[in-house]
Amino acid sequence: MKNTFEHAMPNAEGYFGEYGGSFIPDTLKKVMDDITTAYEVCRQDPAFHAELARLYKHFVGRPSPIFHAENLSRKYGVPIYLKREDLNHTGAHKINHCLGEALVAKKLGKKKLIAETGAGQHGVALATAAALVGLECDIYMGEVDIAKEHPNVVRMRILGANVIPATHGRKTLKEAVDAAFEAYMKDPIDQIYAIGSVVGPHPFPMMVRDFQSIIGNEARIQFQEMTGELPKNLVACVGGGSNAMGLFTAFLEDEGVAIHGVEPAGRSLTEVGEHAATLSLGEPGIMHGFKSYMLKDEQGEPQEVYSVASGLDYPAVGPQHSYLKDTGRVNYGTANDEEAIDAFFELSRSEGIIPAIESSHALAYAFKLAKSGEKGSILINLSGRGDKDIDFVVKHYGKDYGIESLVARVDE
Repeated sequence: MKNTFEHAMPNAEGYFGEYGGSFIPDTLKKVMDDITTAYEVCRQDPAFHAELARLYKHFVGRPSPIFHAENLSRKYGVPIYLKREDLNHTGAHKINHCLGEALVAKKLGKKKLIAETGAGQHGVALATAAALVGLECDIYMGEVDIAKEHPNVVRMRILGANVIPATHGRKTLKEAVDAAFEAYMKDPIDQIYAIGSVVGPHPFPMMVRDFQSIIGNEARIQFQEMTGELPKNLVACVGGGSNAMGLFTAFLEDEGVAIHGVEPAGRSLTEVGEHAATLSLGEPGIMHGFKSYMLKDEQGEPQEVYSVASGLDYPAVGPQHSYLKDTGRVNYGTANDEEAIDAFFELSRSEGIIPAIESSHALAYAFKLAKSGEKGSILINLSGRGDKDIDFVVKHYGKDYGIESLVARVDE
């Protein structure tokens, strides 16, 4: 299945409508221009596409299948399907863009990949790509997330990456991004910041979107082959928004397909610092080198955010998502912690698939959509598997779901 990088947006300056751009120090402008030029060459190069396609097939295991969740479909009375990105090598969609970024870095002659990670999936995928192409790798991760996502920290270290704690602020994803940007500024020549979502200065929102668009390109063909039609609804979780843009992009021109992005409502949508519902409650602003919707405090600085899913607690969102919100093409809703954990166990016990907590937000919203009376088919992007979350879920929620006997073992 061919992946195409030919999209109408962004413009040459990296804008999706009024969002995006490149708000960076002058010292980084030439570096970003070089990355943009190198990527433009790559996206037009058949040999680059062929190499990426080879790695997707023989290394990642693509195409990832679509699975008809028949048990859930019977329960909710609507056809529910899952795009199984959890079956990719490394366990999530992140490997799609990490391989692409690693190949671009090699073309630029870089020696090191650096990045942030929240849930650890981007870190594991980038460490994997770095090992494959022969580059050094530094991963910045909040101290809270290091403790929470310990299995992924171990994987990164086994793969040869340096995992560097972010110890300021809330010690989660936003702080990891801060630390990675600071490290990148010290040496933008020999290393490249392989941004982990459709965020950051141009060309990263475009580049990551393009690499992730393989998800939707595959899903469009697979769903039609399976059902004879397009899905009536697409659902994906949104933190920075890479897995969602990966699925949504192939369907944006299909007016008959309703598209739903799901943000984390956390513990409370009314309390500051208790959610990360950027598109639902934020306003336009600039952070980390790009303009987009963001959650701001009274001083206009990034607001503290929270989600039970480490990969979703970011106070901004990809600029193309902001554009799609304003145009009304995508509906952005929310799911809270309790709903996500319920969905985590429901998929596990109904279909034998343990999802990532991030993906569980999309599941929870899809279940609410079905219960609201929606009768059309629902295709959910199952963006990652839950191996990384098992210890955390059992420790904090095990008693509520009848697995008390495991709690003591996890605490030891």
